Amino acid sequence: MAWLITGGAGFIGAHVVRAMREAGEPVVVFDDLSTGDRSRLPADVPFVRGTTLDADHLRRTMQEFSVRGIVHLAAKKQVAESVARPLYYYRENVQGLQSLLDASVDSGVRAFLFSSSAAVYGMPDVELVAEDTPCAPINPYGETKLAGEWMVRAAGCAHGIATASMRYFNVAGTATPGLADTGVFNLVPMVFEKLTEGAAPVVFGDDYDTADGTCVRDFIHVEDIASAHLAAALALMDRGPGTDLTVNIGRGEGVSVREMIDLIGEVTGYGPEAAPVAAARRAGDPARVVASADRIHRELGWSARHDVREMVASAWEGWCRRHPHARRPAG
Repeated sequence: MAWLITGGAGFIGAHVVRAMREAGEPVVVFDDLSTGDRSRLPADVPFVRGTTLDADHLRRTMQEFSVRGIVHLAAKKQVAESVARPLYYYRENVQGLQSLLDASVDSGVRAFLFSSSAAVYGMPDVELVAEDTPCAPINPYGETKLAGEWMVRAAGCAHGIATASMRYFNVAGTATPGLADTGVFNLVPMVFEKLTEGAAPVVFGDDYDTADGTCVRDFIHVEDIASAHLAAALALMDRGPGTDLTVNIGRGEGVSVREMIDLIGEVTGYGPEAAPVAAARRAGDPARVVASADRIHRELGWSARHDVREMVASAWEGWCRRHPHARRPAG
């Protein structure tokens, strides 16, 4: 049997491919390359280009490679874009998932892992967000992820597929420079971009009810995200039909935006140049979102291994590799 990894040429997907291959699990990547990059994949990994909206193409792929497990990572994931284009997000993230589940049922898939998000929680007013914290997404992206969890769970129950929904928090870092995130949508690459342009990093709101006035988040290394997927995939195959897991993937430690920017200045050598400027709050940003990681440790024996400094250092190495001529810190 093989694992089909949708979105496997993406930033997170390529790390999941790497982790599963190192564990001896055969994988096939299915990706439309809208944001993915095939060069992230080893040459001997089977690759199929296609969209999850095409159920027939998915069925043929599953049959050709004897797929019995799915890791579904392919999705649109930009919050602001989801607000501007909600129907596009529902089509890609929900209708695409339905097509994939249809093909999975027809092809006898035994295990299905769904890439979810902390966005399903919305703006939780709790110190640590546990899996039983009420879900109240505040944007279409989060809504599509919550709807996806419902669909995966229902299909698994009806058709005897072991299922898991993996709720990521703030992903950063890279395993190798070649697998680094090429987008500039998350805090760490956004700060890198500003610093290498000679501009000050920006914090959106410095008047929150937190220790330093900036938002507090749970940052998790992408290698830890990948190892959590591997642990869940093996557990689903071992436990079989009737298994349904919903787990947070986080470290359970909060780091403020200002603390993270200070650390970036230290690790990269920009020092005082990394002092941020404040801008207005962004609509919908909660003051604090930090995971409780108790359930995933209890259910899968998994814990995060990498700290925030490792995330920044590895991401910076990847950034420098991709931008060899960008401005570097003085001295």
